[in-house]
Amino acid sequence: MIEVRDLFAGYTPEVDILHGVSLQVGPIDIVTILGPNGCGKSTLLKAIAGFLLPRSGTITMHGRDVARIPVNRKVCEHGVGFVPQTDNVFGTLTVRENLMLGGHALSSFPREARIEELCEQYPVLRHRYRSPASALSGGERQIVSLARALMPRPVMLLLDEPSAGLSPKMVDEVFDAIVQMRDAEHIGVLMVEQNAIEALRIADRGIVLTMGRVALAGPAADLLESDEMSRLYLGGRAA
Repeated sequence: MIEVRDLFAGYTPEVDILHGVSLQVGPIDIVTILGPNGCGKSTLLKAIAGFLLPRSGTITMHGRDVARIPVNRKVCEHGVGFVPQTDNVFGTLTVRENLMLGGHALSSFPREARIEELCEQYPVLRHRYRSPASALSGGERQIVSLARALMPRPVMLLLDEPSAGLSPKMVDEVFDAIVQMRDAEHIGVLMVEQNAIEALRIADRGIVLTMGRVALAGPAADLLESDEMSRLYLGGRAA
């Protein structure tokens, strides 16, 4: 479980982008962070992942404060998987080679067994196994990036705009894969998204940021029906 309390963070001295943000992600929750451009969504994810040191506040995993632990240690020691919005696969490498990199810390036999397990769960990986990632569709590349993050068996997956640049059909396929991954791996998922309605439909809970602060938070189904959500972000009631 990840718990964030009263988090302040920014990129330049004395200029905060996040102003006291708090949230929780349970062991098998899908939580989506929503909000307009520039509201602090990606900054929050980077601070949780360990790319950005917060100025104050706490980030705990299973009761331990990990706010100042860098991303490489969070991945190796604390079971955090991170998938960035862009440059999330190595285009010149094959699907297999991308998966191998995701499991670089595993010894040979467990790594091969894990690749086989993921190929069974997500057939597109086997179908495009020897293809360079650059030859894949946007949706296929996103599945590869998600599977690569799953190689070391994380307990928490952080996703930055997993639907960015995808067609509506591919958005549905990627979101279905995220739910499948949560259910199969029994992990928590925290994702930043712009496709608010689609993201909330697969999420357990949602959080809406405005100007670096939590404006709304609650069960995803309630947010989809919320007039305040519609006013703040959706631009009209969800159909």
